[in-house]
Amino acid sequence: MKLKSRYGRYGGCYAPESLMPILMEIEAGFIKAKEDQSFQSEFQDLLKNYAGRETPVTYMKNLSKAYGFDLYLKREDLLHGGAHKTNNTIGQLLLAKYLGKKRIIAETGAGQHGVATAMTGAMLGMDVEIYMGAVDIARQQPNVERMKLFGAKVHSVSSGSATLKDAINDAMRDWITHAEDTYYCFGTAAGPYPFPEIVRYFQSVIGQEAKAQMLARTGKLPDAIIACVGGGSNAIGLFSAFLEDKSVMIYGAEPAGKGMDTEEHAATMNRGVEGVFHGMQSLFLQNEDGQIKEPYSISAGLDYPGIGPEHAYLQSISRVNYKTITDEEAICAFEILSKKEGIIPAFESSHALALALKLAKETLCGKTVLVNLSGRGDKDLQSYFNYRGEA
Repeated sequence: MKLKSRYGRYGGCYAPESLMPILMEIEAGFIKAKEDQSFQSEFQDLLKNYAGRETPVTYMKNLSKAYGFDLYLKREDLLHGGAHKTNNTIGQLLLAKYLGKKRIIAETGAGQHGVATAMTGAMLGMDVEIYMGAVDIARQQPNVERMKLFGAKVHSVSSGSATLKDAINDAMRDWITHAEDTYYCFGTAAGPYPFPEIVRYFQSVIGQEAKAQMLARTGKLPDAIIACVGGGSNAIGLFSAFLEDKSVMIYGAEPAGKGMDTEEHAATMNRGVEGVFHGMQSLFLQNEDGQIKEPYSISAGLDYPGIGPEHAYLQSISRVNYKTITDEEAICAFEILSKKEGIIPAFESSHALALALKLAKETLCGKTVLVNLSGRGDKDLQSYFNYRGEA
């Protein structure tokens, strides 16, 4: 069984020669593990009895009435750890164990992937080290504290913009140096092959469950599905089950930061240029000299200057429509869901909800819409009050 290394012209494996044998080892191990019944049994058992799958689909009766459509949320915020990241860390750390690796490293932006890696590592008895930008550490302190409590070592990265891009850079440097005994648990559906395909596989449970749940609840597929997009793991997890269903409109919500008319945004799909970075060919925010530009979003999990290669491909064939949401629009959605439905969404997920509410006035009026609520918003409360000047 051969994995998909390219999505159209996007993807591939652009890595140092020293990492190629390790990437080939991961590829071979993943292919074997997918067919190994004992691996699959342990994976499914942990998803159910440790992570708490399946997560529910919840009907938003108040917002549906107010906005004139039927809105459902896929509740990944209820997964153990507080976000969809746990699906991937359980899968990848089991794979690392399968390959005989003892040490785990990971990057994190909003801290949710770091938390998920740290807690999964604690449960499996593995040493975990997390790379996180200094800016993100300051704005996501609760998640940093959780990582440390789980026994992980957190490395503060102060280079560049001191955010997700730079955390990935430092994690990759570590991996190159310690590749023989270290497994890099990549947090999003990006990076060199085979990581986009591995992350997609472990996150596909979101879409599989959601599709079955919507059919059971409504007797039909949703008219549209929406997810936020940074690197793209929660989105591809949801989208993967619906890509062949042409009746289902698919939208990705990416961060416009302070607005598309400013330089302070992270809208890779709308402003990105094709290039090679972090081991893959995809779209990236670049300046006139082809250097990576610093992205900005109020959401620590979305301010990445690139996008997973499958998303770049899905946009190129017009299967998914990627639209931008500003900080203010996301914050308003954060407030609306909290006050009208009693659910506090992560800033990342607030972008997807904001897009749903925006489109309810036009394209999605009267439609059945499913939004992936990829994470809970406890981690963002201080940032919210700072933004509103109530700190």
